[in-house]
Amino acid sequence: MENIEGKVVVITGASSGFGKISAEYLSERGALVALGARSTDKIEKLAKEINDKGGKAIAVTTDVKDKDQVKKLVDEAVKEFGKIDVMLNNAGIMPLSPLENLKIEDWDSCIDINIKGVLYGIAAALPHMKEKKSGQIINVSSVAGHTISPGSAVYSATKHAVRVISEGLRQEVKPYNIRTSIISPGAVDTGLPGSVTDDSVSGNVKDFYKDTAISADSFARALIYAISQPEDVDINEILYRPTKQKL
Repeated sequence: MENIEGKVVVITGASSGFGKISAEYLSERGALVALGARSTDKIEKLAKEINDKGGKAIAVTTDVKDKDQVKKLVDEAVKEFGKIDVMLNNAGIMPLSPLENLKIEDWDSCIDINIKGVLYGIAAALPHMKEKKSGQIINVSSVAGHTISPGSAVYSATKHAVRVISEGLRQEVKPYNIRTSIISPGAVDTGLPGSVTDDSVSGNVKDFYKDTAISADSFARALIYAISQPEDVDINEILYRPTKQKL
């Protein structure tokens, strides 16, 4: 895995799912990782496991709804490791529900985490990357960012927004030699279905994931591919699904 060893990667949502397995994959390949999540115990445990194996990791309690906490995560990474090479804006939730059920608190959380959390990650990382004229910002979208189905209106809107923001960023950061990537997974075995609070859809979502989802290391492999390319290669989007997923 060329072009990964020695890189400093900041990860939001690092306590489980995509974030956790990405941290493990990256550290095994020589990256230095800064782990951010609300669950302090989980990220501290993960950081200890990585360090005990000879890797380098720090844990910083981070709620991506708070721009100051996201900035602190990035600043702590730069303080500890001297730089930031990759910002992985991974934190996200999937509170699916029909609009008529008026799950307004879920809508607010989805927008705050899935959209504002990404923007706060960009805001925290971009000044450092502009200064050294290099870096890579990777935002996690979804198959739902390419399509829509009943119950996914708000979630799909947030993931479409991630793609729009990422494309705008791609065009704007060309003077600074910064790469931008979007990873859009389909049904992958993470804790994401647990963020569905609407009883009218949660059972179906869990059954779908049970029957269809593939391992979370599929995401880590996609991430490794995007990061490991030579600096003059900019992998802008990876869209993938389980082979048997129709939607």
